[in-house]
Amino acid sequence: MSHASYELKAEAREQVGKGSARAVRRVGKVPAVIYGDKQPPLAIALSYKDVFYKIHGGGFLTTVATIDVDGKKIQVLPKDYQLDPVKDFPLHVDFLRVGKDTEVNVDVPVHFINEDKSPGIKRGGVLNIVRHEVEFHCPANAIPEFITVDLDGTDIGDSIHISSVKLPAGVKPVISDRDFTIATIAGSSAMKPETETAEAAPAAAAATPATEEKK
Repeated sequence: MSHASYELKAEAREQVGKGSARAVRRVGKVPAVIYGDKQPPLAIALSYKDVFYKIHGGGFLTTVATIDVDGKKIQVLPKDYQLDPVKDFPLHVDFLRVGKDTEVNVDVPVHFINEDKSPGIKRGGVLNIVRHEVEFHCPANAIPEFITVDLDGTDIGDSIHISSVKLPAGVKPVISDRDFTIATIAGSSAMKPETETAEAAPAAAAATPATEEKK
C-alpha cells in the first residue's frame, strides 16, 4: 500500500555547519543528516537530482528508504526537509534511522470513496473536508500511503469521525483523547427545507476550518 522503497547513494561528510553545507551545495549535492536509533548523527551529502525528484514525486515523508553511505546501507525515513523559498530546490534533509521496531508519527492523506453512493450528496449536500491529512503513530515499515473514508450511505447532517475509519494494524491516531471529525455532509445553500437547515448548521460550523484553508 505504501510507495515502493528506494535506495539513495550518499557520501559521508567530515564537517557539519553552515560553511560545510554551502561547500556541499556548491558541488551540486544536498547536505543531509541521519539521526536517531541511539546512534550519533551522521552527516552525509546526496545527489541533488535524486533528492529533487523524490521530494517532488510524492510520498517522500511516508516512504522508508535505504541510504548507501560509502557502501554501508542504512534504513531511514525522511523526517523533514528545507526547500529554497524562491527556487524550490532542496537545501537540507533530515533522516531518521529506522530499526525493525521503530515507530514514528506521520501525516497521512485522507481519500474519500463512494461519493456517488451518498444519499446526502445526491440530494445536493456538500462534502466538507475538515482534515485533509491525519497524524498517525505507526511502525516505520508499515506507514499507510493514505486512509480511506467510505461515504456510502452518508446523509446531510452526518459527521464522519476517525472511529468509523478502518485503519491498518498498528496504526493509531496521535490525537487519542477524542473521536475527532474528518468530514461532514452539509446542506448546500441552494436547498432550504426546514429540517435540513437545522441539522446542517452544526455540521457547517464544524467544517469552517476546511473552507478557510482553501483561500
